[in-house]
Amino acid sequence: MDLIDKHIINRSTIAIKGLPLTSLFYKDIQKSGLSAEEVFQMKEKYISTFIFKTRSPEEIESHFLWLIKIGVLRREVDGQGLTSKVRLTPLGRIILESDPNIPNKKNSLSELFKNWIYRNILLT
Repeated sequence: MDLIDKHIINRSTIAIKGLPLTSLFYKDIQKSGLSAEEVFQMKEKYISTFIFKTRSPEEIESHFLWLIKIGVLRREVDGQGLTSKVRLTPLGRIILESDPNIPNKKNSLSELFKNWIYRNILLT
């Protein structure tokens, strides 16, 4: 595997661990798409409340946009174009198949810092 591929997988893994989305969320979007509104309505199932308090579907949508930007999620497409629902990309599947427990793990302090840098400075 190239150095670039390792970097992409590492960045994506850190991003997944840094978000409140549970492993059940990732498992379910492999089968069918989910919208931010649906995830918010079922937040007991899809959102980890250990550290995070999700206050709105817009906050979940922001997480979706970040995961789309780094290649873990994609928008679902229907006959009329893009929808509000997301699905896993092949990259997302590769990462989660290597360790399905990644969403339940927490980032180290250095990983939190890296993720903040990626999300707020480098990949804006």
